[in-house]
Amino acid sequence: MSEPSALAIEGLSFSYGNHKALDDINFKIQSGECTILLGPNGAGKSTLFSLITHLYDTRQGRIELCGFDIKQQSRLALARLGVVFQQTTLDMDLTVDQNLRYHTALHGMSRKLATERIQQELERLNMFDRRFEKVRQLNGGHKRRVEIARALLHKPSLLLLDEPTVGLDVPSRKNIVDYVHRLAAEEKIAVLWASHLMDEIHANDHLIVLHKGQIKANGTVDEVLKQTDVATINEAFSRLTQGQAA
Repeated sequence: MSEPSALAIEGLSFSYGNHKALDDINFKIQSGECTILLGPNGAGKSTLFSLITHLYDTRQGRIELCGFDIKQQSRLALARLGVVFQQTTLDMDLTVDQNLRYHTALHGMSRKLATERIQQELERLNMFDRRFEKVRQLNGGHKRRVEIARALLHKPSLLLLDEPTVGLDVPSRKNIVDYVHRLAAEEKIAVLWASHLMDEIHANDHLIVLHKGQIKANGTVDEVLKQTDVATINEAFSRLTQGQAA
């Protein structure tokens, strides 16, 4: 029997009153796969993430995380999920270590296991020496590293990233993009990354282009380029969204 997809979405639709934000969305993400979600403002990316994280309730369609239904088996499903939101959710007046320990406590980890996991994730992100600094002392790139470390402490199967590099300088962005791609390849974590920056896409990524609540493309970089008969992702995106900016 094959392993279930890290994320499987079937027939997902969602409306705000008379406005249909998502219209019959279907896609899957497998372990070790880095999927980039592209779409202009208002495409439905934020609504989709709110449904996956169960901030909004699924009214029509089905969302499964590692085979667990987000609506019927919420606790089991969400335990497989790590999230980095666009806006920081760290407590600025706590240290890096205190922020991470609070997260491990929410997941019921013992102090010994929490200490091991915190050291492991911070060392991988070159942040262990700064664990006793208050978060407000860190620059934007280092805060993002802490948020990524926090999202990985409980060993999720799916990492959800909502435009995590917004506002960062180019070196910080590149470090985070490269790190997340290595994480998917080496740790076999599935990644769904909402972005509007084409240079964050690697050649072997999976792409989903969302426009006006509908999926306009879903495939590898090469498949999307062939579908649109263009040479670059920028051109493909422009063609699929009628020239709207990401």
